[in-house]
This record gives sequence, structure tokens and C-alpha cells, in this order.
Amino acid sequence: MDRRAITFALPTGRLLEASVELLSFAGIDTTPLRRRGRRLVVDGKDVSFVLCKPWDVPVYVEYGVADFGIVGNDVLWEVKRDVVEITDLGIGKCKMILAVANGKRIENFWGIRVATKYPNIALDFFSMKEVDVEIIRLSGSIELAPVVGLADAIVDITATGRTLRENGLVVLEEIASISGRLIVNRLRYKIFHRELSSVIGVIERVVSGGAQAEG
Repeated sequence: MDRRAITFALPTGRLLEASVELLSFAGIDTTPLRRRGRRLVVDGKDVSFVLCKPWDVPVYVEYGVADFGIVGNDVLWEVKRDVVEITDLGIGKCKMILAVANGKRIENFWGIRVATKYPNIALDFFSMKEVDVEIIRLSGSIELAPVVGLADAIVDITATGRTLRENGLVVLEEIASISGRLIVNRLRYKIFHRELSSVIGVIERVVSGGAQAEG
């Protein structure tokens, strides 16, 4: 196995720019990515890239389409794919929170309706509180649900809290800190441990040195 065989699955959206910058600092040629146009598979001199939705990154890694992936730990927690989480890259930092409409009083969480695009995370969170809630799965604009009365609360990610405030929502509890993680295919990591570990080592040195910009 050589560097030419290595493939990264990268998430489109908010993590992409920071992921590309980090890999560049690690000495990986990301120039083809910067002129890829609308291509979703990009082959470089030493490495290839597959660009996909964040939710799909662990799937491509689990099934061996990509050796490595970069994705938020919110996705890893929610989809629970069989991959190896290597390290916290410190990019794309945000928080998973529980929020309600400003002025909304919840004396007891039992039986409340919670809107989220993270149903598994929400269920895990309320299970730890030992209460039953009704989960309403939405695919976007989660902040709308309490405003129009669809739900009593939301479980979602937030970076600055601006969208929450502009929609009259307040945070009741921080569930977890979220950031981009480096993941690897479990089987290939076992078979090609030395080769993949050399790539991991370079990336980890960049992260520990703080050379890359936060996303």
C-alpha cells in the first residue's frame, strides 16, 4: 500500500473548508479540491477525495470506499456506524443543546414533544434522565418547531447561539461539545496499520501544534 491508495471522505458544508486547510497543513496536496468544480470524486497526485453529505461520511468509511473520513462527532453519535474514531481535530466546534421558547416553563420533562434531526441523540439524552418524551424528527429549521407550537423543546447544534436568539429560543442545557473527528475504516486500519498510522501521526502533530485554523 502507498500514499496513492489513500482516500479521504470529506463532508460538504460547514466542515469542508477547515478540513481541507488541516489536510494542507499536514502536507497532503489538496490543490485538486480547490479547482474541483462540481466533481464529487477528486483524484490528486498522492491521495483521492470523496465529497459527500456529513451523514454519509461514516458510511463510505465503514464500507471501505474511503480509508479516512472527517466528520462531526454529532454524526458519529447519531448514526453509530462501525468505524474507528482516531482523534478530535478541533475544527467545526459547536454545542449540542436542549432549548425551548423564551418564557416556556417545563417543570417536568415527562411526555414533552422534542423536535430534532438527531433522534438517537435525543433519546439517549432523555433516557439518561429516565423520562419518556415524544421525538419529532425534522430535517431542517428545527428552531421553528417551538415557535409554532409543534414541539415543546428542540435538541440541535449551535455555534454562536444567534439563530436561537433571533427565533426567541433559550438554552436549557448543553448536552455535548461537538467538533470534527478523524475516523478510519476498521479493517484497513488493522491490515495497513503502519501505513495509515504514518498519515494519522502527521495529522495529529498538526492538530497538537494548532497550525490549522478553526472551522
